[in-house]
Amino acid sequence: MKSLPFLLLFLPLCLAAKPKEKKFLEIKNRQIEVVQDLTRGGAIAYISKRGAYRNLVNIRDEGRYIQQSYYAGNTVDRRAEGQSPFWSPWAWNPIQVGDAARNRAQILEARQTRRTTYVKCVPMLWDMDNRPAEAEMEQWTTLQGNTLHVRCRLTCHRTDTVYGDASENSQEIPAVYPISALNHLYYYQGDAPFTGGRADSVEVEELRFTEPKHFWGHYPSVPEKWMAFVDDEGWGMGVYSPSATAFLAGRYLPNRDGEALSDPTSYIAPLRQQRMMRNSVVEYEYYIILGTVQEIQAEVYRLRQWTTDNGQ
Repeated sequence: MKSLPFLLLFLPLCLAAKPKEKKFLEIKNRQIEVVQDLTRGGAIAYISKRGAYRNLVNIRDEGRYIQQSYYAGNTVDRRAEGQSPFWSPWAWNPIQVGDAARNRAQILEARQTRRTTYVKCVPMLWDMDNRPAEAEMEQWTTLQGNTLHVRCRLTCHRTDTVYGDASENSQEIPAVYPISALNHLYYYQGDAPFTGGRADSVEVEELRFTEPKHFWGHYPSVPEKWMAFVDDEGWGMGVYSPSATAFLAGRYLPNRDGEALSDPTSYIAPLRQQRMMRNSVVEYEYYIILGTVQEIQAEVYRLRQWTTDNGQ
């Protein structure tokens, strides 16, 4: 079953918008269409094969999408200050879209050319109710062929002391929520990366908030720095994050036919251990690739060779 075109998915937002107020950035080529939602920090809200009108990104709530998400300090109980009881205790966690109470990030700047976009926003603290983070997020997005290249930056200027001394945390670089209809998880699991070895599937771990609780699958060794969720026909979305040192991946709820607005969702997060100070600037880049598992792996090889040849 196909999803509705992205404009229909976001129709309530469009109808409520002020006249001439731009709500989306859209870039496309002959292979892919991409939309960033300016009402939600400019996060990636829609990726589709050109003309398919099927959104591969789950946008059920502000914690999903494809977005920047960072962690710093210790987990703290701030329920007396409006922290969600469900997400307490929690670390300092600015995210690009909005918070658990569905308050949204504020766009500071947005511009685009034919194949590239730039957005800057004030993120929200995920666990708190309407608490903007003392930080800015920037994102540069470029479309080429079947690949989306994204560069991210977080600039912190925090004045809080509640989270204690800086500790090393696992950073999602980035947080990616494919639809649950992409239900088969693949990555290269051998000991000779980038030599053409076959990527194999693994059983998908399920996240459940009810008892007994299960958490995302943790993959401490992903030698080629990419994972992909594909459908029953073997086509889907890959995430390549060159600076990742581990990955999380899994599915929320067992349903394997969910679409963009479904409660069930898939999840991939490349991870990097990093200590974030109150004045830290954090940068990274990643790639979203559409295709078969073989096409995704081949594109990862091409991107790695290109960066090597160009001294990056």
